[in-house]
Amino acid sequence: MKSNTFKYISALLFLSFLIACSTKKDTFLARNSHALSTKLNILYNGQIALDKGVKGINDNTVENFWKRLPVEKMQVSDDASVDGKPKNADFELAEAKATKAIQKHSMNIGGREKNYQIDEAYLLLGKARYYDQRFIPALDAFNYILYKYPNSSNIYDAKIWREKTNVRLGNDALAIKNTSKLIKDNDLKKQAFANANAILASAFLNIEEKDSAIVKLKLANEYTKRHEDKERYSFLLGQLYEEAGQKDSAIYFYQTVIDMNRKAERKFVIQAYAKKAKLNNYQGEDYDLFVKKSKKIMEDRENRPYLDVIYHSIGIFYDNNNDKENALDYYNASLDTKSSDSYLNASNYRNIGNLYFKHTDYISAAKSYDKSLELLDPKTREHLQISKIRKNLDEAIVNEGIAKRNDSIIYVASLKEPEQIVYYENYIQKLKSSDELKKLLTEKQKKMDENIALNAGTISPNDASSNQNGQMANPPAFVPPTNNNPAVTSNTFYFYNPNTVAYGKLEFKKIWGNRAQNGYWRVSSGAGQNQNTPGVNTAVEATDKPIVSKEVDEKYTTDYYIKQLPKSQTVIDSITKERNTIYYQLGVIYKEKFKEYNLASARLEQLLLYQPEEKLILPTKYNLYKIYEITNPTKAVSIKNEIISQYPNSRYTQIITNSAPKEGVGNDTPEREYENLYRLFQQEYFTSVLQQVDGLINNFTGEAIVPKFELLKAYTIGKLYGLEAYKKAIEYVADNYANSNEGKDAIEILKTQIPLLEKMSFSTVDSKNWKVIFRIDKNDEKSISAIESKIALFFTNENVEKLKYTCDSYTEKESFISIQGIHSESYAQFVAALFAENEKYKMKQLGIVISNENYKIVQIKKNIEEFLSLKKP
Repeated sequence: MKSNTFKYISALLFLSFLIACSTKKDTFLARNSHALSTKLNILYNGQIALDKGVKGINDNTVENFWKRLPVEKMQVSDDASVDGKPKNADFELAEAKATKAIQKHSMNIGGREKNYQIDEAYLLLGKARYYDQRFIPALDAFNYILYKYPNSSNIYDAKIWREKTNVRLGNDALAIKNTSKLIKDNDLKKQAFANANAILASAFLNIEEKDSAIVKLKLANEYTKRHEDKERYSFLLGQLYEEAGQKDSAIYFYQTVIDMNRKAERKFVIQAYAKKAKLNNYQGEDYDLFVKKSKKIMEDRENRPYLDVIYHSIGIFYDNNNDKENALDYYNASLDTKSSDSYLNASNYRNIGNLYFKHTDYISAAKSYDKSLELLDPKTREHLQISKIRKNLDEAIVNEGIAKRNDSIIYVASLKEPEQIVYYENYIQKLKSSDELKKLLTEKQKKMDENIALNAGTISPNDASSNQNGQMANPPAFVPPTNNNPAVTSNTFYFYNPNTVAYGKLEFKKIWGNRAQNGYWRVSSGAGQNQNTPGVNTAVEATDKPIVSKEVDEKYTTDYYIKQLPKSQTVIDSITKERNTIYYQLGVIYKEKFKEYNLASARLEQLLLYQPEEKLILPTKYNLYKIYEITNPTKAVSIKNEIISQYPNSRYTQIITNSAPKEGVGNDTPEREYENLYRLFQQEYFTSVLQQVDGLINNFTGEAIVPKFELLKAYTIGKLYGLEAYKKAIEYVADNYANSNEGKDAIEILKTQIPLLEKMSFSTVDSKNWKVIFRIDKNDEKSISAIESKIALFFTNENVEKLKYTCDSYTEKESFISIQGIHSESYAQFVAALFAENEKYKMKQLGIVISNENYKIVQIKKNIEEFLSLKKP
C-alpha cells in the first residue's frame, strides 16, 4: 500500500514538474517557475557580464579634458563590428544570456507575455547591444519592449534607453521630441528625470543649442544621485560657460567638482583645479593663497600621477601674472614628467614659444613652436594658426638679425679707432671665456662618455680620443659683446678678469720689455731657435729656457674685426638705409601679422629717432597712428594732427580724413592699384606697366604689397628686354625680398626655370607649326595699318588653310605681326614670297619664316638678329 502511494505521489510530482516547465500552460506554478529561473539564473549572470563590460569601458576610456566632455562617458569608436556581430566578449555573453532567457522562458500565450521577467531580458539585450555600439539592433530591442509590454514596470527605462540610442544614431530632433513628451506626460522618479534631461542636453549639444543644453544639464546635475554623473555634468557645465565667456559661472561649476573631493575621480578634481586656475585673475591675497594651495597639491602623494597637469596649470598662472622665469620653470617641469598627453606637451611648447616671442627671443620661440607643431594634429585650426605664426616668425628672425647686425656696424663705425679697439678687446675677452668654458664642458662630457663606454665594456682605454677642441664657430663680425653666461662671469680664472690681465701685461713689460710674438718670449730675438721643440731644456741656456707660444687665433685679434668695418661713407649710408627699411618692415610685421602692438610701436618709434629717409617717415607715422588708435588714443590724435598738418595732400591724409576720391589714379588702395597694373600686364601694355610701377613702389614703400609690384616689374622686364634682363630682375627680387612669398617664388624661378630657359637653342628639326612674321615699329601706325590691310586682303582671296594673324609685342619699340596656323615650312615660304613678290599683296617688310618653337625662343631671349644670321647661307 505504501509502495503504491509513493508511486502515485512521484507521478503527481513529475506531472507537476512537467506542467511547471511548460511555456504553453498559463498556470501560477508555470509563470512563477519560469520567472524565478529567468531572474535568478540567466538574467543574473547576464547582468554580471554587462556590468563587467561597462566597467571595462569606464576604465579604458581616456577622457580628453582639452575638448568638451561628452554627456555620457562612452565614446563611439570607428571600428564597426563585422557583420553586426558583438565586439566585446562581456557584452556578447550578456546578449547571449538575454537571448537564452527569451528563447527558453518566454510564455507568449494568447498574444500576451505571461513571464514578467521577459521585458527585463529585452532590456538587458538592448543595453548589451548599445554598449557594444550596435545601435540599430539595440533600438529594435527597446522598441519591442514598448510595443509588446506597454504595461511593463520598465517602460520608462525602455523609453529613456531608446532615446539614448536615437541620439547615438544622430536622430537628435526625434530624441528631443520623445524625451520632452516623456517628461511632460509622466511623473518620473528623480534618477529617471535626471537621465531624461541628460539625454536632452546631449541632443541639444549635438545641434549646437548650448543654452538649452545648459538648462537641461543643470536639471540632470541637480537630480542625479550618482557621483560619477554629478562630476561629469558639473565639469561639462563649467566648460560650456567657459566657451560662452561667462567666467564666474564656469569657476562656480569647476569649484563644485573640487568640493566633491573624494566623491569625484581624482582626475576630475585636478582638471577642475587647472581650469579654475586658468580662468582666475589672482591678485594680492588670492595670489599668495593660490601659491600656497598649489604647493600643497604638488606635495600630495595622491596627486603624483597628475603632476604634468598640475605643473602646466601653475605655469599658466605665472604666465598670466607676467612671471616669465617661474612660468618657464613649471612648463618645463610639466614636460619633464614625460606625460602621455600629447596635447598637454604641445600646449607646454606653445606657451613657452609665446613667452619667448613676447620677450623677443625669436629663435627660442621658433624652436618651441616647431616642437608644438610636431605634436599637434595637422588638421586642426590650432596647428594652422601656429604654422602661420611660425612662418611669419622666420621673416621676423631674419629681419631682427639684420637690424641687430646693422645697428652694431653703425655704432662701431661711429667710434674712434681707440674706442673701437677697446670695444673689440672686451668682446674678445668674453669670447675667450665662452670658448674656454665650452671646451671644458666638452672635455668633461667626453670623459663621462668614455667612462660610461668603459664600464659598459664597449671600448678599451686606449681607444679614447681626445682631439675635440669644443670651440664654437667664429662669431659674426660687429656683434656687440653680450654677457649671458653667469658661469663665466663668476669664474675666478686669471684670464677671465680683464683687470688682472691688464696688470699682468704691465708687470711683464717691466721685467722683460717688449717681446715679439715670433719666437721664445724669454729670448730677446727668436732667430735661430727651434720653434718645434717646446719644453726641451737643452735648446737654450738654463736662464733662458724657452716656452713656445701658440699661434694666435685670428678671431682673438682686434684687427680681424676692425678691418671688416666699412670705411666708405657710401657703404655706411647703404647699411643705414637697409637698417631703417628693416625697422619699418618689423613694425609692420608685428602690427599686421602678430598683433603685437607694443613691439610694433617700439620699432617704429625707434625708426623715427634714426631720422630715416623722407619716404619712410609718412608711412611710419601712419602705422603708429593705427596702432595708437588701439593702444593709446591720446597719442593717436597727436600723430593724426601731425600727418594732416605736415602732409595735407598725401593719400594717408585722405584715408585718415575720409576725403580720398572714389576713383582716380594714385588714390586707390595698394591692392586696387596692383590689380589695375596687373590688368595692363595681361593686356600686354608692358611699356605702360614699367612707366607706372616704379612710382607705385615708391608710393607704397615698406608695405607688404611692394614685393608683388617688384615681381610684376621683373615679369614685365622679361617681356620687353629678354632673358638676361629678366634674370637680373628676378635676382633683385630674390635678394631683397627673400622672406616674402614673392621672394621665394623668385628663388624658385632662379633654381628651376632660368636654367631651362638658358639652355634653349634654335632647332632645325622639322616642325608642324610655322609662322610668317613681319617686324614693325610700334609707333609707325601707317605701316601697321598697311600690313594689316594686305593680310586681310590675302585672307579674303586665298586663305585656303584658314589662317589668322596676331600682333605680338617684341621689345619696347618693336612688335611682330604674325600669320599663324601654317603646317609646313614650304607653305610658309610660299606665303612669305607672295607678300614679297605679288603686286596685289606686296609690302616693304619682308616676311620671316619661323617655326613655333624658334619663335618662342626669339620672344624669350629677344634674339631675332641671331636667328636671321643663322638663316643666311
